[in-house]
Amino acid sequence: MVGMQADQVSGLGGFVVDVIGNIGVLGVGALVALETVFPPLPSEVILPFAGFSAARGDIDPFAAWAAATLGALLGAFVLYGVGAAVGAERAHQLAGRRWFLLYSQADLRRGERFFDRHGSKVILLGRFIPFVRSVVSVPAGIARMPLGRFAALTALGSGIWNAAFIGVGFTLGERWDQVGQYLRPVGWAVGVVLVGALVALAVRRHRFRRRRAAAGGPQA
Repeated sequence: MVGMQADQVSGLGGFVVDVIGNIGVLGVGALVALETVFPPLPSEVILPFAGFSAARGDIDPFAAWAAATLGALLGAFVLYGVGAAVGAERAHQLAGRRWFLLYSQADLRRGERFFDRHGSKVILLGRFIPFVRSVVSVPAGIARMPLGRFAALTALGSGIWNAAFIGVGFTLGERWDQVGQYLRPVGWAVGVVLVGALVALAVRRHRFRRRRAAAGGPQA
């Protein structure tokens, strides 16, 4: 049955089905860790198929949930490490480069103040938003959020997300792939909004620099 499902799902979805079908719970954890670091890997396929496999008795549902949550935590630690390696000082230096248009040093300072006040909420709630649940770990690393708090919030948010989608796949049975059909447009919509926001930030900074240059002031 797992082989037939793999034949019915193409692309990245087919890859997910193959991995879980071949190595079971370990595949669930590995795929979720990869999905955390590389958002294009579809969690809306990974988790429901894990639930479907659990409903068939191929894997244990609680083990699948634990593996998925551990995978999300490991992936989040990788991105936290990236942020910590960059650090606040380097991030400010990068923001001051003339060629860097994504955000300014003033934007970064505002972001730091916001993260200082609401960082815990951002980490927890960000786990429920496609793409955001990956990149949100980077500012946590830059801000050097205490690892214990970061791990607890990540495990809580990811644990809820994983349980919900494994449960949906368990309930839907052979119709598990319908989850991706409904969620994929949502993920694309979120991605478009985020890209639009990044473009708006770049345009805003470019215009700000032009005004500062015309006034003869510093451009950082």
